[in-house]
Parts: sequence; C-alpha cells; structure tokens
Amino acid sequence: MASERELSDFLKSVEKRAFKRSVYHVRNDESALDIVQDSMMKLAEHYGHKPVEELPMLFHRILSNCTLDWFRRQKTQRALFSTMSDFESDDQVEGFDLLESVFSASGGEQNESTENQTERAQTLLEIEKEIEALPARQREAFLMRYWEDMDVAETAAAMGCSQGSVKTHCSRAVQALGKALSAKGIRL
Repeated sequence: MASERELSDFLKSVEKRAFKRSVYHVRNDESALDIVQDSMMKLAEHYGHKPVEELPMLFHRILSNCTLDWFRRQKTQRALFSTMSDFESDDQVEGFDLLESVFSASGGEQNESTENQTERAQTLLEIEKEIEALPARQREAFLMRYWEDMDVAETAAAMGCSQGSVKTHCSRAVQALGKALSAKGIRL
C-alpha cells in the first residue's frame, strides 16, 4: 500500500510529463492542467491504497480516460453550439480531434461541401464504433500507442504486460480495424 508520502512523490514525478502530454493532445494549457489535476485527484481518491508499483499503470489509464472524456465533451459542445456560431464572429471554436485532423488536411471544412462533411462525419463515426468493438486489451494498446502516442515501453508499463504483448495487441487491432473498415467500404 502506498503511503501519503509515496503517493505525493509519485504525483510530483509524473506531473510535468503528464502536463506536456496533455498539452500536446488538447492544445490548450488550461484544459491540459484540468485534465492532469482531475487524473491526479481520481488516482488519490480511488487508488491511493494500491501498491506503489501499480500507480504508474493506473495513472496513465486514468489520464488517458480523462483526455478522451475531454475530447468527447468538446465534440458535444461543438455539436450543440455550432449553429449558434453562425450568428457570432467567424472565429472557430478551439479544439483538436486527431481523427478529424486526418480527414480535414485537404483544405479545411470551410471549403468542403455539405456532402463531404457528412460523409467524413459518418466515416469518423464508423471508425469510432470499430475501435469500441475491439477487445479491451487491443483497444487499450491501440489507443495508448496511436492516440496517446506512447512508445511501446510506456504502453507495456501502463498495461502491466510485456512489450511483445503490446506489439501483438496493436498489430491485431490494426488488422481488425483494417478488415472491418474495408468491409464497410472505408479506405484510409
């Protein structure tokens, strides 16, 4: 069991790296700070009694989940308030979605037809569904490696498995996603 001192030392050791990683993902210092603070609070509240060796894995999982929750909230907020923005200035609501950035690299949504925007939104929804349909360990490895941009060693430590297992889970996830998306006629 981790003592208060050990928990505090652990949180101090990961705070800067977690903040940098969160800033990289959400592109906003205040939001990144909120995500890291929420993650630290959840770790202390729910898992402070766990052994010190388990804290890194738990913290990275909590941080990943908090980051994903932030993206979901941003996506919902953009959907709810996008029609209201037509009456305001031309400034876009700040936010960053990794999957959407892949599809919008060709020139942005402003120049896109409504048909293309709808098609892209449907494609993203299908990708999200297929990621959710992956087995838990494959999904976890895939998101940590390709969403969180963690290296194999970091992912293995967070998942509590070997680096070979991470590579296997990622490979199987990529194959399953490719096969499922191809079956639906989606080519990336």
